[in-house]
Amino acid sequence: MTRSPGLSLAVIIPGILIAATGVGAGDVAAAAFAGSKLGVAVLWAVVLGAFIKYVITEGLTRWQLATGQTLLEGAIYRLGKPAQYFFISYFVVWTFGVGSSLMSACGVAAHALFPVFADPETGKIVFGIVHSIIGLELVLLGSFRMFSGIMSVCVGIMFILVVVTAVLVQADWGAAMQGLVMPTIPTYIENGSDQGVGWTLALMGGVGGTLTILSYGYWIREEGREGAESLPICRLDLGVAYLVTALFGIAVVIIASVSDLERQASSLLVVTLANQLGDVLGSYGRLVFLIGAWAAMFSSMLGVWQSVPYMFADYMKISQAVKEDRGGEVVKDKIDTTGRPYRAYLLIIAIVPAIGLFYDFEVVQKLNSIYGALVMPMIALTILLLNGRSDWVGSFKNRPVTMIFLLGVLGFFLFTGLPALGRALGI
Repeated sequence: MTRSPGLSLAVIIPGILIAATGVGAGDVAAAAFAGSKLGVAVLWAVVLGAFIKYVITEGLTRWQLATGQTLLEGAIYRLGKPAQYFFISYFVVWTFGVGSSLMSACGVAAHALFPVFADPETGKIVFGIVHSIIGLELVLLGSFRMFSGIMSVCVGIMFILVVVTAVLVQADWGAAMQGLVMPTIPTYIENGSDQGVGWTLALMGGVGGTLTILSYGYWIREEGREGAESLPICRLDLGVAYLVTALFGIAVVIIASVSDLERQASSLLVVTLANQLGDVLGSYGRLVFLIGAWAAMFSSMLGVWQSVPYMFADYMKISQAVKEDRGGEVVKDKIDTTGRPYRAYLLIIAIVPAIGLFYDFEVVQKLNSIYGALVMPMIALTILLLNGRSDWVGSFKNRPVTMIFLLGVLGFFLFTGLPALGRALGI
């Protein structure tokens, strides 16, 4: 029986999870740095970034509902070993970057709320590790329902408090409206070169997650969504998810646009923002922002800790099937979260990235955001190829307007993303 989608919490749980996972360290840090350096002129990049993520996530959803395979399964089964080897090499590097960024962000936010250490760097390290351990335990011991419940609460807290803070600050609302509808990239000279494009790309890449959007396929499998009748429901909760994502990103850029985040304060990003907000809104305004920022970052960490091992376990299952020449089979079973591949990678992501806590937070965050943004052309190309054949997906084949948009994403990141990454790396 075809289900008619209605807007309720139960219906949009996968969307809430994708919003909570994507809205976190990437949004707060990338949006804060970009907003402070470039102002509200780049608000359009937040909206475009969220829309790109919607189109791409909707595309991978169409593939899964049409074939029963996750996008990763489809890419490796249909595109062969190049896709298999490229994914795992990118995945390992990306895991370290996103894990380190999340630990740093959670550590900074927690120390801002509970400044029990004289040295903020020590607070960042200790609280970052503590949050990672708590996230590890929640994923190991909790059920999917408990996980989704915690995430829903965190999304509500972060969205309401951060958006309210943005409304209360003394922003230039005329300039903000112009920044939403008139795409421009301000010049920002840093280390002798214009970094405006790089920070805009980091903002766009940080909005709504990067490789974590693949998690949506595993979460709708947990919800039992299969076949064409589930597509309207998925489009509904994805629409809600990326609307929340865009509004949150806009709020952080507006808040940061009235702040001055100097480079030497990069490891104190959240507390610097909060203190400057305190000058405008008072101590309660400072506390409200800090709680909202912490909820965003911890929900993102919890979402990544829960979902990224899914991808690794799926990759191991696919690799075994390919090795045994079973590459075309459709496996609709849920990932075994008690199995060795899932739990091994959960331990890896919760422990190894802690090394990044000892490095400059701004550098880690910028490289992670830009590097993560390069996921978009990779997934866009995969969707173009897989959803471009009606013999594979039937009526779920890409429409012409979708193909044009995905080709635009590829072109944009090819001509702006790669040069920006090169400049950020000093190449």
